[in-house]
Amino acid sequence: MKLFFQIVCGSTCQSNPLTTIEWYLVFTCLALVLSQLPNLNSIAWLSLIGAITAVTYTTLIWGLSVSKSRPMGVSYDPLKLKSDAATVFATLNALGAITFAFRGHNLVLEIQATMPSSLKHPAHVPMWRGAKAAYVLIALCLFPLAIGGYWAYGNLIPQGGILNALYGFHNHDISRGLLGLTVLLVVINCLSSFQIYSMPMFDLAESGYINSTNKPCPQWLRSGFRIVFAFIAFFVGIALPFLTSLAGLLGGITLPVTFVYPCFMWLMLKKPEKYSASWYLNWGLGIFGSILSVAFSVGGIWSIVDNGLKLKFFKPS
Repeated sequence: MKLFFQIVCGSTCQSNPLTTIEWYLVFTCLALVLSQLPNLNSIAWLSLIGAITAVTYTTLIWGLSVSKSRPMGVSYDPLKLKSDAATVFATLNALGAITFAFRGHNLVLEIQATMPSSLKHPAHVPMWRGAKAAYVLIALCLFPLAIGGYWAYGNLIPQGGILNALYGFHNHDISRGLLGLTVLLVVINCLSSFQIYSMPMFDLAESGYINSTNKPCPQWLRSGFRIVFAFIAFFVGIALPFLTSLAGLLGGITLPVTFVYPCFMWLMLKKPEKYSASWYLNWGLGIFGSILSVAFSVGGIWSIVDNGLKLKFFKPS
């Protein structure tokens, strides 16, 4: 939102911009308004808007990046680290960060739980079709973004990512309207994503109240739960801005939720014949996921030890 303001206002703007913390607060207030929707079914339209904005802004970013001349000094040489071991650990840390970024996709289980299901028409059939279509669409968005972005900027991509690279290198040869639209689509997508990923926490708080009181959750209390959660997220965001430096470690720690537990849960529930193909497959995937979890965690710890962790509390950039 801060970048959107900078683009729209322009370099000659005389107004006093908000601080980063104030922009966090603006985003939180907007998210709070949307968070009053009661359940996952009620935010289906919001999810659709999020999907449309994601497809649009990823296409705009890589399309604009490859259509313009590359910056001077672009290099595609691998980063040279102190040793081969350092390269291995840095790679594991990067893979852990990617794993952490995709951990939210466990929400598909929450979505499937809201679908009508019967023995004749089980919910997992349309859910599986939808998941396959969704991941094809994700691949069509992210692979061009990664390949086009690396071609356009190489090792010059700044810490803030490809969006900051687009603005930093091309704010003079791309119209402010197009740049502003791209950033606005990212903001809208983040607002919709916040609702989708927060809904399980909202449901957990409400179900806890219902189970303890045997009464339906009143609207004022539902709103209260959501306000408290949103401002906890706001507080964590401004108090611990260095959490992104822990992405690799967090990815390794949380990886079993996605790649290990489902395999062992399936073995416990379905009890396939011992030494059958499905038995070997699930045991193999579960063990492999456990090994990856340890490896990514080690890579994350190495990155923290090697690069240091700058603990800048209440100083978001």
